[in-house]
Amino acid sequence: MRWLFWTSDNDGDECKCNSKPISNSDEKQSKLFKDTKDWNALSNATNWSHFIEPSNLIPTILLTSGILFAVRIHRRYLRRIPEASNISPSYLRQRSILGKVTSVGDGDNFRIYHTPGGMLAGWGWLRKVPTSKKDLKNNTIHIRIAGVDAPELSHFGRPAQPFGEEAHKWLTNRLTGRRIRAYVYRPDQYSRVVATVYAYRFLFFPQDIGLQMLREGLATVYEAKSGAEFGGPEQEKKYRNAEALAKKKGKGLWKTKGSNDWESPREFKSRMNAMDQGKDSSA
Repeated sequence: MRWLFWTSDNDGDECKCNSKPISNSDEKQSKLFKDTKDWNALSNATNWSHFIEPSNLIPTILLTSGILFAVRIHRRYLRRIPEASNISPSYLRQRSILGKVTSVGDGDNFRIYHTPGGMLAGWGWLRKVPTSKKDLKNNTIHIRIAGVDAPELSHFGRPAQPFGEEAHKWLTNRLTGRRIRAYVYRPDQYSRVVATVYAYRFLFFPQDIGLQMLREGLATVYEAKSGAEFGGPEQEKKYRNAEALAKKKGKGLWKTKGSNDWESPREFKSRMNAMDQGKDSSA
């Protein structure tokens, strides 16, 4: 005969012994199954046809296209270039750079603050070009005027060349604070970009600065064994004709062409380099 209490206790113990504790992995699998089941149920319950209706689909496509187009326009036309080393190779010989001249270093080179988009992008009335040295540091593009060579200023212990001051003064008066457009060709060995430069004296009448310097007799056509850059044969022809006319009229540095000590900027630099090498070898 089975005792009541014995039977009751035995049955309870047997039930407890036979029951297995639920592990953490079982709980996770159960929860995952439940979540998947709920998601499937939700997906099946959602009416996805609303999302492909023309009234919803067309505005979404237009908005996405507009955003992508705006990003592309900004990257291509409105992104500011801080220095010459940041100019993309895709710019070279393909595009121009608009900017405001912040300083003139010599008779044939200067620095600009890039103002992409110009006045249409707010430059000059909504956005200001910085003027302090601190704000301009590492934020200007160094430009070397293509196709011309101006007389040298005194620097690095070298004397100034005749008409060096005149060329620098002319370029400073013509460019400082003005908007220019530079058609960029290539970088040079001094971390500058070689470019044909146009300055805007009036709104719709840009002036080729290199060509004008040749006409005034304040520069010669750039002569070098290699690396001369004009922007094309037509531009080179135009520059050489301007130089020949200034030489014929005896303008600027051509006034003293008949003297024994006359030197072109290229000849002057070659002589200075030879003197420096002689000093180094004798030291």
